[in-house]
Amino acid sequence: MQVWTDVSQVPTAWGPSVVTLGNFDGVHRGHVAVLTRMVADARAVGAHAVAVTFTPHPAQVHRPLEAPPLLLGDADRLELLAGTGLDAALLVTYTLDFARQSPEEFVRRYLVDALHARTVVVGRDVRFGWQNAGDLTTMRRLGERHGFTVEVIEDVRPDDADEPGGYRRWSSTWVRELLAAGDVRAAADVLGRTHHVRGVVVHGDARGRELGYPTANLGHVAGMVPADGVYAGWLRRERRADGTLVPAAERVLPAAVSIGTNPTFDGHDRRVEAYVLDRTDLDLYDDEVALELVERLRPTLRFDSVEALLERMARDVEDVRAVLGLPRA
Repeated sequence: MQVWTDVSQVPTAWGPSVVTLGNFDGVHRGHVAVLTRMVADARAVGAHAVAVTFTPHPAQVHRPLEAPPLLLGDADRLELLAGTGLDAALLVTYTLDFARQSPEEFVRRYLVDALHARTVVVGRDVRFGWQNAGDLTTMRRLGERHGFTVEVIEDVRPDDADEPGGYRRWSSTWVRELLAAGDVRAAADVLGRTHHVRGVVVHGDARGRELGYPTANLGHVAGMVPADGVYAGWLRRERRADGTLVPAAERVLPAAVSIGTNPTFDGHDRRVEAYVLDRTDLDLYDDEVALELVERLRPTLRFDSVEALLERMARDVEDVRAVLGLPRA
């Protein structure tokens, strides 16, 4: 998939295209269903399939104090979009200047002049242009003027009524609600994959190492961090900090992931850290890693003593083994 970060990067000979617009936060099962169908439709008419998406999320520009946490960072979002078969993604930097374009200006510059849209795929609630003045009726009118058709995508819901929340459409909002409650297993049902967060491993207090459970502490975290607690999951990495590839056998490692403030030690900073089971030899500092969160084992607890904490940590590790289907030590 080609990725452009500015409309000027689109090749002049590009097109014709089937284009869709959206934030695609999470690239959940609803997004994937729409995009894979769009790709198939584009292939059938000999057109390119293109997604126009935005960074940062428009809500972070217009309502920064109310903006929802993002489920994915840009790199992961683009990787998942590529997995749907798209030919290209135009990642537009969303600014107030960009937002001041009229609906006509946006459609003409991005969809018509740059992407040569033959079809534009939108939801019924589409809004675009200054103060969201453009809607579905506007898009259809502009399509008649500029020579593209408009295809409306209805909400996508689980086919099986027995699935969790079978009455409800798949959405990023639904995933955020589940993650805020710590229900990463249900979130995975909506996403179609295990939720993960990503970050570079930084130095912490070294308390885990002193206790016999050395942890990889993530610095700036990309992706929505779920509710505090202890989780069973996997630590994934492909390259070391020096750019060398990690051996295949070392790329996916079972982990107990702790999210919270370490109340037993009167901590205040919320942290995301992972203990790779049975490994005290790993040097992960400065490596970028992804933590896939499979199941929440328990909430964060305050223990009356280090001994009580260690006893519970040993139980947590065994619970992680059970969840991940690993043999007991």
